[in-house]
Amino acid sequence: MPTFTAADGTRLAYHVRGEGEPLVVLPGGPMRASGYLGDLGGLTAHRRLVLLDLRGTGDSAVPADPASYRCDRLVDDVEMLRAHIGLDHMDVLAHSAGASLAILYAAAHPQRVRRLALITGNPSALGLRATPEDRLAAARLRAGEPWFEEAFPALEAWLTGSAEFDEVFLPFFHGRWDDAARAHVAATEKQTNFEAGDRYFAEGAFTPDATRAALRALAAPVLVYAGELDGGPSPALARRAAEAFPVAEVTVQPGACHYPWLDDPEWFVRRTVAFLDA
Repeated sequence: MPTFTAADGTRLAYHVRGEGEPLVVLPGGPMRASGYLGDLGGLTAHRRLVLLDLRGTGDSAVPADPASYRCDRLVDDVEMLRAHIGLDHMDVLAHSAGASLAILYAAAHPQRVRRLALITGNPSALGLRATPEDRLAAARLRAGEPWFEEAFPALEAWLTGSAEFDEVFLPFFHGRWDDAARAHVAATEKQTNFEAGDRYFAEGAFTPDATRAALRALAAPVLVYAGELDGGPSPALARRAAEAFPVAEVTVQPGACHYPWLDDPEWFVRRTVAFLDA
């Protein structure tokens, strides 16, 4: 397991899987170990994935300063990884909450990004967030599912603040509620640093106007990738996020939700590779 040292002395780990040109991968969660990404549906057959374990997750060390879990504080870790692996510029793929980190990195180091793929990305760095209405509208698309009748009221209660998080509505995050999805969910608690996740979006992490202004210097093409059934981001929110980049395209995977490589691996890999190799 290769490691490198961050600017504050924290030892950070990354995992290399697959063959081909390197693709730096930033996980979501927030602050979930990169192991949940697996081989991204078989993307390792086309690219050498360099999966970063963000500080305090997976095989990376816990930092001395917990405030360094804040999203903007992690940008330097990504830049240190780039320098460590010896890339002048790099292709980057980020999932979910990791998309905000990737956006901040691209704004700070636009010349270092060759292509950027934001997979069901949280666009908080752009001042955009999924609303409860977005999530409930997406959830209603699943009315034909056998678990819907029990899961929807629990989701609605959580989103409106009248109840706590309930695992009964986790199927809404997956396009297919099958054994692979259940195994993925079962690993969440072990793989996630919840304290770090609580600090990731802390006040001061984002300055959307400044970020949008800095992104005008980004020449790299950007893929904003949404799942048809996802409410965070919905396809509509993904399209709004794409407007922040000078060169961007939006793709919506049919029947997919927040983890599209699990829902239809072949579709996900085909579309992602087409973008990366264009």
